[in-house]
Amino acid sequence: MLDKRDEVILAALQRSGRATFAEIGKEVGLSPSSVHERVRKLEQAGVIRGYRAEVDSEAIGLFVTALVSVMPLDPKQPDDLPQRVLEFPEVEDCHSVAGDENYILKVRTRTTTELEDFLRRLREKAGVQTRTTVVLSTPFEHRPISG
Repeated sequence: MLDKRDEVILAALQRSGRATFAEIGKEVGLSPSSVHERVRKLEQAGVIRGYRAEVDSEAIGLFVTALVSVMPLDPKQPDDLPQRVLEFPEVEDCHSVAGDENYILKVRTRTTTELEDFLRRLREKAGVQTRTTVVLSTPFEHRPISG
């Protein structure tokens, strides 16, 4: 179970994975060594799964973001879509969902033509039908989780 200090530490790391233990310590009222120990315990417990760079997709040429709802053509086919979409570099996220669809994929491409090509390849190789929503803008993303 997390206490309030752990929650503040997690929020600080979500805002900036490069924050120093001293900076976080000032925010939470602990010494840098105490923050380090708490972060180590959070990592060992699997609460903190890793650290990574957040990349601006448009800066690397991926201008189109789409949410693709996926349903199998044959309801009896194996539920292995996550494994089948790993070959598609366009798929950034894969969520199993309740409702009419089985999965929702977050997809990034350079152009709408590339999105259309991806959808064709996905339908052919995965044996699914899709419904696609193109994202116009993203007011926020990766919002820190707070307790």
